[in-house]
Amino acid sequence: MGAEPKLKYKSVMRVEAACASGGLAVASAFESIQAGTNIALVVGAEVQTTVSARQGGEYLARAAHFRRQRSIDDFTFPCLFAKRIKHLIDHKVLTEDDLAKLAAKAYANANLNPLAHMHHVKMPFENALKASDTNPCFLSNEEYKSFLKISDCSQVSDGGAGLVLVSEAGLLKLGIPRSECVEVVGLAVATGNLFEDDDPLALNTTQAAAQRAYEMAGINAANIHVAEVHDCFTVTEILMYEALGLAGRGKGAHLVREGATGLSGPIPVNTGGGLVGFGHPVGATGVKQLVEIFRQMKNKCGGYQMQNIPKVGVTANMGGDDKTAVVTVIRNLV
Repeated sequence: MGAEPKLKYKSVMRVEAACASGGLAVASAFESIQAGTNIALVVGAEVQTTVSARQGGEYLARAAHFRRQRSIDDFTFPCLFAKRIKHLIDHKVLTEDDLAKLAAKAYANANLNPLAHMHHVKMPFENALKASDTNPCFLSNEEYKSFLKISDCSQVSDGGAGLVLVSEAGLLKLGIPRSECVEVVGLAVATGNLFEDDDPLALNTTQAAAQRAYEMAGINAANIHVAEVHDCFTVTEILMYEALGLAGRGKGAHLVREGATGLSGPIPVNTGGGLVGFGHPVGATGVKQLVEIFRQMKNKCGGYQMQNIPKVGVTANMGGDDKTAVVTVIRNLV
C-alpha cells in the first residue's frame, strides 16, 4: 500500500482536535482559501473497531483532562455526560422520556438512511425508555450509572468523509456550476478550558462559536432551516439546541416534546441519524455533517429527504466535553 503519486509535494496538513478534528480540518481549509488557495480537499477518517469499546474509551479519554477526569469511570465520556443528565434532571428541565424520544428519532432517521451504521436496527421509544438486557445501563460509577443507557450513546464506528472547498476562481477552474454548490457564509472555532469543569447545564464553548458564526453570516438562529449537531449522547443534542439558539436556556427539551426537530418538523436536526443513529467515526464526523446538509440542500437524501429544500443550514462539531467547538453556517446556491 502506498501514497497517491499525484499528492507528492502538495501542501498537506493533519489536524487533531479529538471529535472536532473534522470541523477543525474544514476551518483550516477555509482559512487557506481566504489566504489565497483556490482549491482545498478536506478528508476525515477513523477506524475504531480494531480495539474493544473499553480500550477505545481509554484512548478517547485523552480528550478530557486525563489526570483529573479519567478515574470517573472506565468509560470516561459517557460518565461525564451522564453527569450532565443528572444535573438537568435535578433542575427539572429534562426527563428520561425526552432522551428516549431523541434516541427513537435518531434510529428512525438512520433506518431511512442506507449509509447509517444503525440502518437495520430498530429502537422504538418504549425500548429506549427502559433499561434492559439489550439496552443496559453500563457505567460502573454508581452515582451516574442509572442516567445513561446504550441507546443514549453514539456508535463506535469506522468511516470517512470528504469535501472540496473552493474560491470563486477555483470554481471557475473546476468548471462546476454554482447551482451544484453551497456557500460557507460563517465559520467559527472556540476553545474552552480543559483544566476545569464548565456549567453542566450548558455548552458555553459551542454557544460562543455559534454566536461568532452567525455574526459572520449575518443571520440568527431564526434563519436556520436544518442543523447537524454533535449528538455524542442524546443529552448533547438537547444542549446543542440551546447553544445554537434554536431554543432558550433550559428549553431544549421542549423542541423534542413538540417534535420540532423531527424530519417533518419546522427545524429538522440530524436528518440522517446523527452520531447516535448514523455513527461516529471520530475524525470524519465534522466533515460528514457538512456533507449531510449539502445533500439535503441538493435533494440527494432519498428516503430521508426533507420536504422543503433548506436554504440555510448550520453544523456544530464538538471535541471533548465542550472544549473545542466548530460551528459552520452554509447557504444553498440555486
